[in-house]
Amino acid sequence: MTHTETVTMNHSASMTSQPTARMNAMRVAALALAVSAGGVFAPAAAHAQVRMTVAPQEVPVVLRGATIHTVTNGVIQNGMIVMDRGKITAIGTNVEIPRGAKVVDVTGKHIYPGLIDAYSTVGITEIGSVDVSNDITEIGDFNPNVRAEVAVNAESRHIGTTRSAGVLVAFSTPEGGVISGLSSAMSLEGWTWEEMSMKGAAALNVNWPDPNARPRRFGGGGPPGGPGARAPQPAPKTYAEQVEEIKSFFGEARAYRDAVAAGQPFRTDSRYAAMIPALKGDIPVVVAAEGVAQINDALTWGKEEGLKIVIRGGRDAIHVAERLKAENVPVILTSTMAAPNRDYEGYDGAYSSPAKLHAAGVKFAIAGGSGALYSYRLPWEAGVAVAFGLPEEEALKAVTINAAEFMGIADKVGSLEVGKEATLLITTGTPLDMTTNISQSYIQGREIDMNDIQKHFFKKYMEKIKQQMKKITS
Repeated sequence: MTHTETVTMNHSASMTSQPTARMNAMRVAALALAVSAGGVFAPAAAHAQVRMTVAPQEVPVVLRGATIHTVTNGVIQNGMIVMDRGKITAIGTNVEIPRGAKVVDVTGKHIYPGLIDAYSTVGITEIGSVDVSNDITEIGDFNPNVRAEVAVNAESRHIGTTRSAGVLVAFSTPEGGVISGLSSAMSLEGWTWEEMSMKGAAALNVNWPDPNARPRRFGGGGPPGGPGARAPQPAPKTYAEQVEEIKSFFGEARAYRDAVAAGQPFRTDSRYAAMIPALKGDIPVVVAAEGVAQINDALTWGKEEGLKIVIRGGRDAIHVAERLKAENVPVILTSTMAAPNRDYEGYDGAYSSPAKLHAAGVKFAIAGGSGALYSYRLPWEAGVAVAFGLPEEEALKAVTINAAEFMGIADKVGSLEVGKEATLLITTGTPLDMTTNISQSYIQGREIDMNDIQKHFFKKYMEKIKQQMKKITS
């Protein structure tokens, strides 16, 4: 019995006095709703990920014979990695094999740390046209207490396709408003969001207003009392007013923090409480800013507030490179594969931006774009940067250790080191190359199921073609 049928029958049982026709109409309406929602309540939705979640690592695993790219400590030829209880316990060319370990020969292959997407909505959005499958934006402009992790759907189909591209850790990030909420570092393996969560409050997200935004229309509609008339709308806030709102909100949060620290009486406010780690500098404040004026104003504000700032977006970051370097502010680039949006820009403006930032000494990470549909493109976002001048080792850092350091999880992932989580890739070459195959991935020592919805459909329709060709030739 499907979930839809259960709901319908329970509802009908409570309304036994209603006419049969009305109950049938309700059943039809409920089924229509399920269909229109893209099968949200269909049985297949429970298995939407088309993969099996595996149990935590039970026995030691040794990967032997591969070229190991540690990212932080060079490359080890013909090396060995020992994984035990989800951690890397040994790495080198001649390490002791634990008793009872499973030894996997990966001679001729390469081992890389799992890639990290520093800006993603994987797990919190599914189908763009189905509202109930998206949990990205909350009502209101100031929602610092929103934590993305609690909304992550562990059954999302996007998890499988993202992992198949080598992305094993993603920072699920809420959007909308002025202060969107807290990014959460999620390991892309687990039955529930609790099991997947690595760091629930990894970064506070602020959307900096655009000083050059075009003024919006405001006021009434048609003539008073006439068709299309509506109540007059207030004039949109000026840039200065929007900036002042951000400053005021942070000021209120700082007063709240001080009251808590001093043990003074105060009324609990979850919004201000959620901002305390950012005010202390324990987590970064990721500011979405694209233009030169936006970035400069955000940097000035962050310095005045004493915050640990990270710029996200950074379309014009190269024009502020000197200041970014001087103030040691990193950038999360989200548009490496974007086309130019100004007439005077060259076609390769976004492609070559990482190489230019690297030459200017600016620290940066590369993200796959916020949409869950695009997280799987993360390795190729970095690969394009390599094609346009960025050294390959720097591109690899931009999707591993740099992202981990900026967002506060470098003690767990981002490189292959003893003591870190055994989250890694076994490949035929660099994961930044589209022709490379990822043979197997491990997340916290788990040998994950490499299936995903795209592979499932490929096999399904290849079988269809095979059967049809058999009919033709028989």
